[in-house]
Amino acid sequence: MFRTVRAHVPAWSLVAAAACWGIATVISKRAVEEIEPLTLLPLELAVSVTALAAVTAASRQRIRSSTELRRLGVLGLLNPGLSYALGLAGLALISASMSVLLWAAEPLLILLFAWLLLRQRVTGRVLAWSLVALVGVLLVVFVPGAGVEPVGVALTVAGVAACAIYTVLSSCLLVEASSLSVVLVQQVAALLFSLALFAGALGVGEIGSLSAVSATGWASAVVAGVLYYAVAFWFYLTGLRRIAPAVAGVFLNLIPIFGLASSRLFLNEQLTARQWVGAAVIVTAVVTITRAQAQTLDREPVATPTPGAETA
Repeated sequence: MFRTVRAHVPAWSLVAAAACWGIATVISKRAVEEIEPLTLLPLELAVSVTALAAVTAASRQRIRSSTELRRLGVLGLLNPGLSYALGLAGLALISASMSVLLWAAEPLLILLFAWLLLRQRVTGRVLAWSLVALVGVLLVVFVPGAGVEPVGVALTVAGVAACAIYTVLSSCLLVEASSLSVVLVQQVAALLFSLALFAGALGVGEIGSLSAVSATGWASAVVAGVLYYAVAFWFYLTGLRRIAPAVAGVFLNLIPIFGLASSRLFLNEQLTARQWVGAAVIVTAVVTITRAQAQTLDREPVATPTPGAETA
């Protein structure tokens, strides 16, 4: 029984990450109505870093410098640093529906980069269900007549690619460093990167005043910062410890479902029959992959913990 529960933990961690990203996206929409993207990014990252530092201090967890942790920290420049900066820049030029549609390609890009960078073979079953999930995402998020701007599309695709590469590289570098330490170090790197972008935009007069931001706008930025970056990334890296990046990418297809459910709950947006069908297709694909992954992990021998190794 306990082996079965243990086998499902990585999958549920990835589901939780998708839920955090989907819900926080809706909250971020409220924040970005009042706060410019290049201002919102470092603000949310600062909130995330503060929360992570507080949890680290409360748990009395020491961050020990190591080659592994330094390499993982550099990946923070890639994601959420570069990938989210590119994504926000692209979002300013294309519609939100088109942006979500382009981000739906991330699982397939993860499959591609896992093969190119790690020579990791993808089973026909994973590939087939990944394509099924993509069809479901298209049914959920595609909006006929969505605005298309070539530069915006290029920026968004570049951000998606950066995020996919991050997933592949993080999965092969995660060994002993705790998930909490990795997320904190990566978020600090991303924060420094976002502050550099903010300073550059401020220097050319592209940053507006924050004096008119309402209490709701500030609250949205704070909640989204904790949920979108701190909590979601912790769950995601926890899942990546036991699940191959090609399989982990399938779980990202759940993000639009959680986003739509949150929109229905908080914004009273209605779902069409086509979107319900798409959601059912996505859930079916993810559940199938989850069961297959759990069976694989359940057959693995239980590893004996290495003395002194952190696994939190």
